[in-house]
Amino acid sequence: MTEWNDLCALADIPRQGSRTVETAQGRLAVFRTATDRVFALNDRCPHKGGPLSQGIVTGERVVCPMHSWLIDLEKGEAVAPDSGCVKRHEARVADGRVLLRLG
Repeated sequence: MTEWNDLCALADIPRQGSRTVETAQGRLAVFRTATDRVFALNDRCPHKGGPLSQGIVTGERVVCPMHSWLIDLEKGEAVAPDSGCVKRHEARVADGRVLLRLG
């Protein structure tokens, strides 16, 4: 079983914002919602590869900065009528710390 990796304090990620992290699997975007939920996705829109980390978080979705595609943060899927998917990674908050499980 892959272990949880400590990324940062929850407060280090702005509400409705993101932070990026380089991993052996590529760059990930870690998002924080207005309700302090965290999600981690590959930092690449399925449409044209735009940097999702530079998008605007609204609810539990992020708006791609290149062409305004909406990506569901929980599922990693584009919202209809668009279609496509970005790889998700497990993320959680424990004791005020953001933890990622990579694998």
